[in-house]
Amino acid sequence: MARLQLVRALLAAGVLTTASIGALSASAAPAPGEPETGIVGGDIAHTADAPWAIQLSNSASPDPTGEYCGSTLVAANKIVTAAHCSTEAASTYTAIQGRDVLSDKSTGKESKISSIWVDPAYGKEGGHDVAVMTLATPFTGVPTLALETSTAADTAGAASVVYGWGGTEGTGPDDTFQKVAVPVLGDPYCSDVYAGQGYTPAGEICAGYENGGKDSCQGDSGGPLVLNGRLFGVVSWGIGCADAGNPGVYAEVATYAAELQAQIG
Repeated sequence: MARLQLVRALLAAGVLTTASIGALSASAAPAPGEPETGIVGGDIAHTADAPWAIQLSNSASPDPTGEYCGSTLVAANKIVTAAHCSTEAASTYTAIQGRDVLSDKSTGKESKISSIWVDPAYGKEGGHDVAVMTLATPFTGVPTLALETSTAADTAGAASVVYGWGGTEGTGPDDTFQKVAVPVLGDPYCSDVYAGQGYTPAGEICAGYENGGKDSCQGDSGGPLVLNGRLFGVVSWGIGCADAGNPGVYAEVATYAAELQAQIG
């Protein structure tokens, strides 16, 4: 699943319907033979240190491992991911916990998805790229990540970290759990560089580097942006990956914390 790159521009132009959003999101996965790209400029990470990071596979993925999106364990039976990662039937998804290298199926726990809730405002207005999936088999005993509930956490310079399993554009091994620090750049910066492309200050986080080089990317959609031990953001969209002047955009969890918690229980 690609990190969404076109939806915001189309929303801003007023030409995208709710139905077409589903089609665009589903088609965002790379075509067979197209390289998956994910964390760029990061470091090898270990799920033992971030057990709440959940890989979300899908039977429609062109990747041999089934890699599709990321997500975060927020309760034994609940994961938070991106709305644009949640357009397929629940039966086509598998959540994987504790697997550093996706090709090594001798490790980790797996669960099918029994139901999916998608923010009903997604596609009707900017932001709202969040969803909650219910695990058919709870990951009992696995540490969870608390939701960030304060929108004041979204301040320029905050040292957040994003995690994922995507490829790396040559900066590391593919289908392997990685992380990269992406400091918050602040709403004014992204409102400027993404002017006319639908950046939503009251619901999104702008994080990365003005000069590029480090970023989340395709394959990391829905995965966790972490700050101070809490789920701060959800990988949502961007233009390219790690390009100068085009930082990553994340759904701001604090903005949607109440509705997410209502689904988590």
